[in-house]
Amino acid sequence: MDENLGAVVTVTLIILALGESLSSPETIPAEKILIKKLLARYESQGKTGRPIVNVKDHMTVNFSLSLIQVLDIDEQNQVLKTNIWYQYVWKDILLTWNPIEHENITSVRVPSDNIWLPDILLYNFADDRLKEQRDALVVVEYTGDLLWMPQAILNSSCSFDTLYFPFDEQSCELKFGSWTYSGDQLNVEFLLGQDKMDLHDYMPSNEWDLISNTGSRNVKYYSCCPEPYPDLTFRLSFRRRVAFYTFILILPCGLLSLLTLVIFWVPPESPAKLQLGMNIFLAFFVLLLLLADYTPKAATSIPLIGSYFCLSMVMITMSTVLACIIANMFFRGVRVNRAPDWLRSCVFDGVAKVMCLGDMISEVQREYSHKKLWTSYVTTEPDEEDSEMACARVRLLENGIDSRSTINDIGLDDSSCEPSPRRRTPCRVPANPLSTEVSAIREIISRFDERKANEDIRKRNTEEWRIIACVVDRVFFTFYVLINILGIAAIMLKAKMA
Repeated sequence: MDENLGAVVTVTLIILALGESLSSPETIPAEKILIKKLLARYESQGKTGRPIVNVKDHMTVNFSLSLIQVLDIDEQNQVLKTNIWYQYVWKDILLTWNPIEHENITSVRVPSDNIWLPDILLYNFADDRLKEQRDALVVVEYTGDLLWMPQAILNSSCSFDTLYFPFDEQSCELKFGSWTYSGDQLNVEFLLGQDKMDLHDYMPSNEWDLISNTGSRNVKYYSCCPEPYPDLTFRLSFRRRVAFYTFILILPCGLLSLLTLVIFWVPPESPAKLQLGMNIFLAFFVLLLLLADYTPKAATSIPLIGSYFCLSMVMITMSTVLACIIANMFFRGVRVNRAPDWLRSCVFDGVAKVMCLGDMISEVQREYSHKKLWTSYVTTEPDEEDSEMACARVRLLENGIDSRSTINDIGLDDSSCEPSPRRRTPCRVPANPLSTEVSAIREIISRFDERKANEDIRKRNTEEWRIIACVVDRVFFTFYVLINILGIAAIMLKAKMA
């Protein structure tokens, strides 16, 4: 019986202990009770609609941004990717309480999905994700003041100008405002009057330097609605760091430019000029393809360095084509027509002297002036004295007399060979084997002289074209040097102004 009594007492004590623990107010903290109470109040009224008493009341949301990192500036797709912390501050009358009634609790954290949130969004949002913010709890003060600081990875659309790539500066705007509420219903202001992004936690980018950070509040009226729509616009300006691009674009470009200058000094008839020109052309083409990977496909402005690449390729092409023509004249021996009179006059009398190539033209003129081939080639007939001498020598050969003897020494009557004043026909000699051989020799010599004259004409024409090619190369060289000087000066001036 004593054992049964002890068991009953033990069970009774256990039941009393369990009842006391279940009825103790410490099992549910006051903070949880308060949060349940606040959320129950919201659930009863619903989170749709602004938390106001009078429909004519307007709410004010104080907004600011903290820039954490610039993740990417995608110039191909015209998108700025940033790591951002939002800061929303507003007042909600449904989330107020008396701290004395709740163990002096002055603030709690509630899920953002259970309360009304201001629809302040990024206007120039450029992301396929439907939600731009991560989930974060809302800090609620007993006065109804709320602080919400979600983190977001923003992809914002921007317009980039790559004219001075890679020495360029880019600016991008992030425009925030209410998507559905007008300024009469939901006003947006800078938090604590800070009209720029907070940079206390900013991590510098490896490619870009942040050079400007400003903001402004704007009010815009849309055609759909007469109410004002305020927005907060943050502007960021960046300058590209050129150390990387110096080694992959600028330095190769400078070295190729020096080689391009060498091309214009190689003689146009040299095959090495063609090989060097084609190699440099391909090198510039590779740099142009590399440049295309860093610039937008449909950019409003073409980078100056890209224009420089194209200009170099054009001048190399023109110089190479001209060199091909001259090399073809020199090494294939094709029929060469003389340069037009206007071209010779323009080049020889004008451009060549300006380009300090007058000595080359004077030397060629002296050479062909001696051969009577520079200006014209006219086959002249032998004069009377030469004809009489030739006739006498033929007669001497026919009679077996040395041609070095004079006609008077051998008593030869030269009346038969004397031509009439108006007759320019060669003398007639009796037909014999020796005369036939002499005629054949004279014909061979005549053909040789004619072939030599034609060869000299061809060489003269080829030399003229070669001089024209040299003058054109010198013009290209001068133009290319001027373009380089102006381009470098423009880039240095731009860098100094920046």
